[in-house]
Amino acid sequence: MLPSKVLPLSEAVQRFVPDGAAVALGLSLETAIPFAFGHEAIRQNKRHLTLIGPISDILFDQLIGAGCVDRVRAAWVGNVITGIGYNYQRAVESSSIVVEHHSNFTISLALKAASMGITFLPSLTALGSDIASENPSITTMSCPFTRKRLSAVAAIRPDVAVVQVQRSDISGNAHVWGCLGITREACMAAERVLLLAEEIVSSDTIFRDPNRVLIPGFRVSAVAHVPWGAYPSPMPGYYNRDHEEFLRYKNCSKRPEDFEVWLRSDVHDVPDRDSYMRKCIGEKRMQALAIHHHSIAEGVDYGY
Repeated sequence: MLPSKVLPLSEAVQRFVPDGAAVALGLSLETAIPFAFGHEAIRQNKRHLTLIGPISDILFDQLIGAGCVDRVRAAWVGNVITGIGYNYQRAVESSSIVVEHHSNFTISLALKAASMGITFLPSLTALGSDIASENPSITTMSCPFTRKRLSAVAAIRPDVAVVQVQRSDISGNAHVWGCLGITREACMAAERVLLLAEEIVSSDTIFRDPNRVLIPGFRVSAVAHVPWGAYPSPMPGYYNRDHEEFLRYKNCSKRPEDFEVWLRSDVHDVPDRDSYMRKCIGEKRMQALAIHHHSIAEGVDYGY
């Protein structure tokens, strides 16, 4: 019998995400963003976090606006359909956060290096930008074989990677599909991994399709059963992106006083994700966003 790592999300965040932690999230870019985690971190008044990610959506902006963040290591922070995040912009302009600028590729290389247990990886593309002039974790070097000039991107090892997955067993063996982005690299780089799962399924279900397993379960610290945990971002096979909610957030974050109203109504006044979905979103909207046109992948034969 495999040991259970299933915990309520609130307990998982309390135990494995201390103040000052470096947290990697939003690793699939526009899909499977763990909003439920971010809102729980805000409720628990987490402080001095470092956020790590590629093109980082409004969850970064929400955590920054709530005062949870000291540092950002990312390629971009904002609302993909409307522009830069307003809380992020205010924080940068007031120097209340430190930003380490990356491209999507350099943040990928940094996490990949850490996942391999090495201190850096070389790159050609960073030579064509001014990122290195602003980022102390990117420098230049000579190739030891060709003597050609290269960029060297230092490894980034998060304290915890937070990932929303489609399904997991109780021990953290999880299936994920769709755009993975740099999810696997971040999970292998991180000291701890926190999974939020749409479904908890049997280990037999997971092991019948081993190639879809994200990382070995022994690398996972906790599994939280959180249906709709990625809303308003999409979750392949479960629900679509709620464009209207992203547009609403733009208007709710334009001014600090508007953001405070949103923060109270959408985070502090609801104790958990289930309450949030019922109170703030509603069954009718959930039904409209749920997947109705299924596209099932072809089966594969693992016979021997």
